[in-house]
Amino acid sequence: MTRIQRLKSSRQIKLTKAVVAALMVCATNASLAAAPLSAVQAFPKVGVRGHRHGKDEYAATRGALDAKPNATNTVMEDTATPRQQTKNKNANQKIKTLADVLVVAPRTSAALARLTQQYAPNLINIRTGEQIHALPDLSAAEAVRRIPGISMETDEGEGRYVNIRGLDADLNSTTYSGVPLMPTNNASPFGGYRGVALDSIPSGFIGAVKVTKSNLPSQDAEALGGTIEVLPKTAPMHQGPFLDGNVGAGYEPLRGTPVSEFSLTGGGRFGPFSIVLTASRHADSRGIDDVEPAYFDDAAHPYQALSVIEQRDYELHRRRHGYALDLGYQPNEDNKWYFRAFDAGFTERYKRQYMDIVPDGNTTLLANGALQDTLNAPGAISKSLRDEQETERERLYMLGGENKLNALAGTTLDYHVASVEGTYNKPYDYNSTFTYTPPSAATSTIAYNLNGPGHVPLYVIDGAPGYLDPANYSLSSLANGKQYNFDRETSYAVNSKTPVEWGNLSDQTLQFGLSVRRRHKRTTAQPYSFNNLPPLPLTTVAGMVQERYYDNLYQNGVDIIPGALQGLFGPGTISAFDTLASQQQYLDAHEDIDAAYAQYAGSYGNLGILGGVRFEATRDRTNAFATGTDKAGNPFANPISTEHSYHNFFPSLQFRYELAPNLILRAAYSSTIGRPGFNQANPALSIDVGSGIVTTGNPNLKPTTANSFDFDIEKYLPDAGILSAGVFDKEFSNYIIPVETTQVLPNANQYVGGAIPVHVFTFKNGGHSYARGLELNWRQRFRNLPGWLDGLGADLNYTWVDSRIEIRPGEYSMLPSTSRNTWNATLFYERAGLKLNLAAYSVSADLFGIGTGRSSDIYNASRTSMDFGASYAFSKDWTAYFYARNLLDTPHAFYQGTSNRPIQREFYGLTYIAGVRFHL
Repeated sequence: MTRIQRLKSSRQIKLTKAVVAALMVCATNASLAAAPLSAVQAFPKVGVRGHRHGKDEYAATRGALDAKPNATNTVMEDTATPRQQTKNKNANQKIKTLADVLVVAPRTSAALARLTQQYAPNLINIRTGEQIHALPDLSAAEAVRRIPGISMETDEGEGRYVNIRGLDADLNSTTYSGVPLMPTNNASPFGGYRGVALDSIPSGFIGAVKVTKSNLPSQDAEALGGTIEVLPKTAPMHQGPFLDGNVGAGYEPLRGTPVSEFSLTGGGRFGPFSIVLTASRHADSRGIDDVEPAYFDDAAHPYQALSVIEQRDYELHRRRHGYALDLGYQPNEDNKWYFRAFDAGFTERYKRQYMDIVPDGNTTLLANGALQDTLNAPGAISKSLRDEQETERERLYMLGGENKLNALAGTTLDYHVASVEGTYNKPYDYNSTFTYTPPSAATSTIAYNLNGPGHVPLYVIDGAPGYLDPANYSLSSLANGKQYNFDRETSYAVNSKTPVEWGNLSDQTLQFGLSVRRRHKRTTAQPYSFNNLPPLPLTTVAGMVQERYYDNLYQNGVDIIPGALQGLFGPGTISAFDTLASQQQYLDAHEDIDAAYAQYAGSYGNLGILGGVRFEATRDRTNAFATGTDKAGNPFANPISTEHSYHNFFPSLQFRYELAPNLILRAAYSSTIGRPGFNQANPALSIDVGSGIVTTGNPNLKPTTANSFDFDIEKYLPDAGILSAGVFDKEFSNYIIPVETTQVLPNANQYVGGAIPVHVFTFKNGGHSYARGLELNWRQRFRNLPGWLDGLGADLNYTWVDSRIEIRPGEYSMLPSTSRNTWNATLFYERAGLKLNLAAYSVSADLFGIGTGRSSDIYNASRTSMDFGASYAFSKDWTAYFYARNLLDTPHAFYQGTSNRPIQREFYGLTYIAGVRFHL
């Protein structure tokens, strides 16, 4: 919460002048000075927005602007007189009290967000709601990827997980108003079950997003890479009634499907009470064209020999929502209380039609360089459908307050209690397969090469008559399943902040805090079987159209009608092996974290200092099952539990030095933790004697800790611009990696075959590792360009990361999820109500999965995408907008070993959306 909120109305006018003066220093141009009214409208932070707010504040702000005779003396230049420099410095001193950005309704200016970054004691980046809406970013994940140091993991054509400085989502923290959010989906990239899927938070629901890169003692330490904070919309003092929103519709050409979106934010302040309500909806029916080859990857076959080709044709219908409530009561400048709540997430119907082609493994090399194999084994060609529905939801309820205790040396006390829940619900998941049977005895062959786009296979099948005719397919398997997961946490926190006067330092504060977090996570799943299936012909449940997809490269046969098999066979039954599978997936975990910290901040001339230490004590308890089959082949499951506790200290020291009024030098040391992922430490044991595979977590894992060092120089430019360069170094201890070992099962008489060697897949703490890198950031509006060119600007950032970890004995690699190069480039134009933004985002390849050798390592391929956003304000309250997503039709690809062995390559086509925004 900012100092602005705490001022009485008599002081509001004074601070309004100071804030405007500082904005004139850092974000003003010639047109701003010439048109003070537009400047007032662009700065709702101080409760000034034309006739809808108090005329006294409007007059005071207008007067502050009009007092500036021209643009020259509103910008802090070296040529300013000493008196002007002192005045500007005093204005900036006022802004130094901003501890955080306050996202106000209807909107927060980019200039104020940049000022907050400038005067923050640590390294942060902020992207406001107005900046987010300039581009077609659907969710928090897509919005935050525009920030330096961020890379994004995509799924189903949308951003899902966010990596900070090369560290995957399981190792970062996501919060809402400072309260940690819980995962809604356990399919995090490395099975940690900690990464928050940010596609469940729609962009229309967001006030702003802030990324913290150097942790403070007052923040939770669970942030190896950093913290992503979603900031709520609130109503500050003197905010009048308002109603903002947008409505839009669009089109996705790949499947010819519609898009719709809607958001609404309204409320205001009424005496000491305030209310802000937000509602956001987005619906689409995205199509995906995907092909997923797999390889034998052994010494007996050529390097590019295929073991399967999966042709996947997706149809997804996603309905995303976000609802938020912010209630406030502030009777005076010294006391305020609030209640915040939100519900965000999506429901998706997921339909995946696919054809599988499974070569027999009799691979030969043809004279033309192509590979040839036979297709004679049962099930060599099959048609399948996956039909499922899932709902992901994030809910938060937060009650808190802030009181200034003048009797205790002006100590400010703030506190809150919060309840957060992330849930994943899958009521059904039907997977059906129809197998091709040749109408007569035949020898089938497939000849192929990897010469398609992105090295996908192109092939010709011979000797398989009628393999696209549904009459030659019969039902061979059908399965169903449901799943429900929850991750709940109740937290309590209290903080005190006291002004102190020690020695010759100024602006000194001493801060203490306590927090308690109680977390409960449970995953459950129940498979269902269908026994004695009849040889149902595909014609019974087949569509009428022979599908071609992937730019007409592949024939996929006819579709299986979604829902038809459910109607014929029902949900299925639970067998003994279904019960075993359910027990294998069961996890019940509790995690308790108690924390305390002390933090000091002060200034010595132009030098700002912040230091302190945080203590966190962790205790976890996990319940699961050890499962397998006995010597007779019967399934068994035995409950298993573990309990651990540990504690850590996290020191931090941050320096901020003002080399010149808008030139900042920073140096920071911070320490953080990454607790073992719930799945990584899961004691559950699954034994498959037939395949010789054992999978288990490692309950003895230690948490990963990091010592981080940052050095940064920042030049703040007019119009919320910036030019900055920084380096960082993160040194890790006990980084967690997946491993495979070969062991002999104990209890030889219990298992079929006695004491046999098996492959054990688990996790371990690795040796020393690091992530080091460089961040560059430049945003500037090009001032004084002639004619219509006045309005052009550029926004560029680049991140280079070098990291190292031992993934196998004697073999080293970049950290999983680390892209060496990431960049954003935006060209924008803003003039006379017209705003245009053309933005590109690019990220290089990263290690996605660690295999048994380099040829089996999985990589997320490099990708570059481009989006376009345009808007035109045809009145002061109404704006038309247009978006075009994915202009380059960028595919999302993974490869195994080397880039000429793709294992997945999917694309989504473009999306067009148009609509209107209103501010009433």
